[in-house]
Amino acid sequence: MHRLSSKLVTLGIALSLIMFVPLSAFAGPPFLTDDPEPVPYHHWELYSFFASDKTAESNSYIGPAIELNNGVAPNTQAHLIIPYAYSAQDGVSFSGMGDIEMGIKFRFQPETRRMPEIGVFPLMEISTGDSAKGLGNGRTWFKVPIWFQKSWGDWTSYGGFGYAFNSAPGQRDYPYAGILIQRTLSQQWTLGGEIFAQGATAQSPPPQNPPISVPGETSTMIWNVGGQYNFTPDFSFLFTTGHSFAGDGNSVMYFGLYRTWGPGSP
Repeated sequence: MHRLSSKLVTLGIALSLIMFVPLSAFAGPPFLTDDPEPVPYHHWELYSFFASDKTAESNSYIGPAIELNNGVAPNTQAHLIIPYAYSAQDGVSFSGMGDIEMGIKFRFQPETRRMPEIGVFPLMEISTGDSAKGLGNGRTWFKVPIWFQKSWGDWTSYGGFGYAFNSAPGQRDYPYAGILIQRTLSQQWTLGGEIFAQGATAQSPPPQNPPISVPGETSTMIWNVGGQYNFTPDFSFLFTTGHSFAGDGNSVMYFGLYRTWGPGSP
């Protein structure tokens, strides 16, 4: 636990340094790491997606889910995710409405020759899913990250760090951080990879014999690879797959369709 906490601090420092070395593609979805770039003013983004997180003890799925983003002001994006959720543990499964996510992304530093793009993206996870069935958190909670981005030629790197505030029963506050690098290979293809880390999200149960494990009671570090295929300049297929190399043995996956439109779009 202490070693993983130290790795989180090291990753945060690395993010600050890497973003200052010398965008032609997507950012954020389908990866866990997000970016500081908001949707352009008066433009829209729509994602329709499925995502999963599997361990030896539990399976969680989101989908079909819809993410909608709108450039409500210059350098400012409104964000909404409405998910259908599925949860399975100990041979029992449930499905239904998941927790709705809302947020505002604000970019306060545009990218320059020497400076990275910098923005904040506070999020509110509204308790709309049934926590007794594993479909929701049980109480509204919040995430407050800061994200950086720098590009050079066909390469882009972005990442950052943040903190989650979760007061639901059995849950806990935790830090998280991520870094990603991707390359535009052609007008159709962009590929990338990331490392994402977060502290323990759940409180450990009291000592028992035999011991009982709880999903999320240990810190996690995940590698994730994926990309984007553009059918047209404004319609794309997104995908990632990854696995943790520290923590509960998480296998993660995302795939979805992306559409964007607005003034001046192709």
